[in-house]
Order: sequence, then C-alpha cells, then structure tokens
Amino acid sequence: MTSIHGTNPYAQYGSAYARAAATQPSLADTLNAAEAGNSNPLDPNAATNLTLSDAAKAKLASDAKTPDFTAVTNDARAVLDKLYAAAKVTSPLGADGKTTIDLSSLDRRSLFAIATNSGGKFTPDEQSVASGELTNRFNAALAPAAAATSMTRNYTVVYKAALDYLDGASSEEKATAAWSAQRAAVQKGYDAAKQKPDTAPSVSGDPVASYLAKYPDGAPVGTTKTFGTVATDARAALDAQAKLAAENKTELVYDPSRKFGQLVDFSSFDNRSLSAITLNQDQKFSNQEIYAARKELDSRNRANILSSLKQSQQSGDPTQLSLGILQSYSAMSDEERQASGWSPSFRDNVLQSYKSTSNILSILNGA
Repeated sequence: MTSIHGTNPYAQYGSAYARAAATQPSLADTLNAAEAGNSNPLDPNAATNLTLSDAAKAKLASDAKTPDFTAVTNDARAVLDKLYAAAKVTSPLGADGKTTIDLSSLDRRSLFAIATNSGGKFTPDEQSVASGELTNRFNAALAPAAAATSMTRNYTVVYKAALDYLDGASSEEKATAAWSAQRAAVQKGYDAAKQKPDTAPSVSGDPVASYLAKYPDGAPVGTTKTFGTVATDARAALDAQAKLAAENKTELVYDPSRKFGQLVDFSSFDNRSLSAITLNQDQKFSNQEIYAARKELDSRNRANILSSLKQSQQSGDPTQLSLGILQSYSAMSDEERQASGWSPSFRDNVLQSYKSTSNILSILNGA
C-alpha cells in the first residue's frame, strides 16, 4: 500500500470520486423514473420497464440501507470529536509525533472519508493518521498470506490476499484512479504468480512487492493490549452480559442446551479474547466460561479449515487446504495458538503436507 509519509496518498481520491459519482445514475433513480409512467422509448427521460432478479432486488435493498457518503463523513467527524474528548486531546498526533487516539473503531469507508478530506471537514493530521490506519489494515490483511508465502514460496497466496482486500473497498474508493492502478498492478502480479508460483512477480506500481520488500515474512502481529488487559476486558464484557440478564429477570448461561436463561454471546469477542478466557492465566474465569470459550474458539478454527477445504474442492487444487491452514496459523497470536493447540510441530506437519502434495501435482502435470 502507498506509504503514508509525506503527502497524503488518498488526497487525490476525493475529487476523482466526485467526478465519477456525478456521471453515474443509480438504479434507484432508474426505478423512480419508471414509476413516473413515461414509456416512450425514444424519450431520454422515458421510464424503463424492468424485471429484477432476486439478486438485483437484494442489491437494491442493501444499497437503500447503506448510508450515503455525506452521512458517513459527518459520522466520522463526530466520532473523531468524541475520541478527542475521551482522550482529553485536540489533535490525533502528540508533540512526540505518536497518535493520541485509536481509530480501530472506524470502518474502512469512514477512514477513507477522513483520509480524502471529504467535505473539507478534516485536518492534515487527521488525514495522515487515517491514511496510516488504512495502510496498517492493508498490512494486516496481507500478513498471514505473506507468512504462508515465505514458507511455501508460493506467491499466488499473498497476491490473492491483496486482491481480496482491494475488492473489499467501498464504491467511493473503487471510483478513484489510484485504486484502479493498484488493482491492475496486483492482478498482473497474481497472473504472473499463477504461471510461476515460486518466482516473485515484477510489476510496476505493485503494492504487494513494496510490502514484501519491507515484510518478507509478513508484518508482525500488532497488539496494542497486553494479554492481561485482554483478559480484564473479557471479564468486564461477560459481567456486563450477566448484569443485563439479571435486569431481564433471568441468568447468563453457557450451555445452549439449557432451556432457561440468556445464552452467552461471543460474537463481539475476538479470538485473542476467547484465548484469554480459555487459558485463564489470571484465574478470572469459571470452568463454565472456559469451556464455552474453548468451544467457540474451536468452532471458529473448524470453520476456517472447512473454508480452506471448500476452496480446495472448488478450485481442484488440493494444496489450498494446507495453504489455508498455514494462513490461519500465521494470523494467530502466540496465545491463540496455545489455546487452540496449534503448535510449531503442527505447522511443520501442514507445511510438509503442502510440499508433498505440490511435488505429486508437479509429477502428474509433467506426465
């Protein structure tokens, strides 16, 4: 991803998006015109009788629920102001140049609004910090795949991760020339890697190549909290659920087979928080809580493995299973691996399986 040092790499996005948006009528506009009853096919303002597929209807419904970019911009401004108030600061950067607020609660679209100074509502420092957060998220998206690439020398893995990240951009970001240029460069790199998986592609303007030059083994896992703090926060979150259950005249339960009570909700707990409960290093959790957290963590790990297996079956490439597991392993913190029982020897066995399968495929392809 473009470096955040110097000029803001997202500054050019704002005007480019405005030009693109001005020329694109929405599907809702077309349907509104149809409702006006003008059916002359030669009239440029004529309505068009459309029969929408279920997918198109779902997309329209989704778009209707998506806030427009102005609303996103205003909300981002409000969130920044609240973060300043909570941290008792007036700028996202301190005198030492370090960030004074945490932007992790903002989604990618909101960060893009800040980085591009949407509506002229954001300061240069805010744009720079938001741009840096976007770069960090790009790095985090590539890190597990880059680690798997370093182990297997299969460059398609990291390029596929980059494509997935870029394709997850908002429509505003995709409307920019910068996004299009990066997407095209990564696609060329991916196509080259598919031809020679063990050779690093050489493509001009390739953000993956820039990333690998800095982090050949994948960016280190960024953890802003100590494991003890994670456990404390997890304890507080469980206590809050128990309090809410009591207010509703019931109790918090951890067994889904229980017919009475409010079942614990782990949906807002990340895997590190679940690991903190499972390992119970500070003796903060009950046996019921530990058992439930371990089951949730195991369920998520199984889902990742099944996803890799599905990818392997759909692509007809049996190595995708091993590659997926290696990426999952690389994405874990040390505590997550310990709680999941994913040891270095387990990783090595998966890597050996990948190499053996690759060798067999190579022999078959040669034959």
